[in-house]
Amino acid sequence: MAGLKGALIGCGFFAINQMHGWNDVEGAEIVAICDRDPERLKLVGDQFGIERRYSDAEAMFADGGFDFVDIATTVQSHRALVEMAARNKIPAICQKPFARTLSEAKAMVEACRAAGVALMVHENFRWQTPIQAVRKALDAGAIGTPFWGRFSFRSGYDVFSGQPYLAEGERFIIEDLGIHTLDIARYILGDVSALTARTKRVNPGIKGEDVATILLDHENGATSVVDVSYATRLSKEPFPETLIELDGSEGTIRLSQGYGLEITNGKGTTRMDVAPKLLSWASRPWHNIQESVYAIEQHWVDQLRRGAEHSTSGADNLKTFALVEAAYDSAARGQTIDVRALLR
Repeated sequence: MAGLKGALIGCGFFAINQMHGWNDVEGAEIVAICDRDPERLKLVGDQFGIERRYSDAEAMFADGGFDFVDIATTVQSHRALVEMAARNKIPAICQKPFARTLSEAKAMVEACRAAGVALMVHENFRWQTPIQAVRKALDAGAIGTPFWGRFSFRSGYDVFSGQPYLAEGERFIIEDLGIHTLDIARYILGDVSALTARTKRVNPGIKGEDVATILLDHENGATSVVDVSYATRLSKEPFPETLIELDGSEGTIRLSQGYGLEITNGKGTTRMDVAPKLLSWASRPWHNIQESVYAIEQHWVDQLRRGAEHSTSGADNLKTFALVEAAYDSAARGQTIDVRALLR
């Protein structure tokens, strides 16, 4: 089967990682790019040798010649671009956050379903090597049935220097980072029935919240805590690592800072290094995220060629998006939110 041809819409901060990832992926290549900013279009086009360059997405779709589209723009344009892809019968990957509201996300999923085209959200954190290692150990029955978990991302890293727009939104850490951590919690411990959240803004120079603590009731009876912070100064900066603690009926799993995985059960304690690879184009400390970009893109291609469902399909991501909406609602009202009611 011939390699798939893709188009990228959006040539901003994170799209560079996506383009590097596509260069490494087997079975696909990017043949066209689109951005309204001519400087960014030239920068990415020249860097990656892409001749077909567009300032208008409609014109790019009209010219065709590609099998899928990777939408790497900000959330305001996601619905229009996903529905444009659906109208043109082109499978689409969409950057997170997927949509501005849950109802908008549902409409996007339905548009692609009705058009019969695949839709995947670029929710790459679950594809990080250490997260995959935790899931593999759990699936192997290393700790029996999990009943409690903690998914933690606490950092003092200055994310605003590279992405200044993050300081301007009324919503920040749950929408930008917590969405990843909540998705990991779902991936590891299953879907969520109810949620309680508390938020705080510590940095006076931003508009949104930079700390959130979220209690999850999982449908299988497990309980977990998702805690995220960009206001936590530590002696050794852990950015961008997600730390995990799991307690099960037969043992425990701990993913600690520095990518160390420790499994304790009746056989004793096993320790292993689950650090991500440093890809040729990656740089520390971002290499964990950068490797996961490549991994999710390879997954997209493999599943698309098989005609199989994607791990972070649009339909699956609705369940993660609902957790984000529920967290903000819970924090505002000081109440526990029935997550399943949001998805009906």
